[in-house]
Amino acid sequence: MSELDDHHTTLRERLRTIIFGTSTRAGWLFDVVLLLVIVASVANLMLISVAGIRARIGDWLDTAEWVFTVVFTIEYLTRIAVARRPMAYIRSFYGLVDLVSILPMYVAIFIPASHFFIAIRVLRVARMFRVLKLGHYDSDLQMLRRSLMEAQRKLQIFMGMLALFVTVLGAIMYVVEGPEHGFTSIPRAIYWGVVTITTVGYGDISPATPLGQAIAGVAILIGYAVLAVTTGIITATLTNELRNDRQGIFCPHCERSGHEKDASYCRFCGGDLDEDPEDEEVENEEQAEAREKLD
Repeated sequence: MSELDDHHTTLRERLRTIIFGTSTRAGWLFDVVLLLVIVASVANLMLISVAGIRARIGDWLDTAEWVFTVVFTIEYLTRIAVARRPMAYIRSFYGLVDLVSILPMYVAIFIPASHFFIAIRVLRVARMFRVLKLGHYDSDLQMLRRSLMEAQRKLQIFMGMLALFVTVLGAIMYVVEGPEHGFTSIPRAIYWGVVTITTVGYGDISPATPLGQAIAGVAILIGYAVLAVTTGIITATLTNELRNDRQGIFCPHCERSGHEKDASYCRFCGGDLDEDPEDEEVENEEQAEAREKLD
């Protein structure tokens, strides 16, 4: 019985290494195959959404979709079985993505009206982030997050002023243009203001009077300024965060900063960035005392 338990434990450890890591050739091969299956499943979903293609080979596409769903279901259950902390995986971001990517197909069996819900399967694309190991860029993502958090207050104030401006602009255009030109209400006029300020310009509503067109021209110019201001705020905070991040690593020997995060040696004096100069001095003194005793 113990040999059987040891065999199961060994198999579980081996599967965990293959599924959750790429330190082995088998793990790398698993990720490559999984990536190809994800791409194929997303492409299949896109073909299903095209009416002409679905009319010709819809049965084949549906069969392929079920094959993909079964494969992802087996993978999901296997991840739960071999994970060291199954509940932590289930509640994690990727665990939820894995579940949501397979759940709609099973829901559609019992609730046919939920066919539109199947489109959520496109979330399988998010699984590529794990396969491609984009987690290596976690430190850069954290830097971007800190930059946005630092700029949050400035952006909130600016967006509040922008919302006030768009509301006033909508009210003015409602009075100037009126319902006869498509500005049937203040909310609809505000919608026009948002579309104009963001330089989208759908064209479903447009001013017809000279005064309204002049106001629209000013709003368009302000829209370009809005883009410049928001971009400037985020760029400034990101630059500041990057500068702080680079200056955070300094050499304990020459006390100069400006090193990369993964640097091991100083680019100015060549000293070890992880070494304490005081420990080095103590070590040198001990070596000197040892030489004196030998002499």
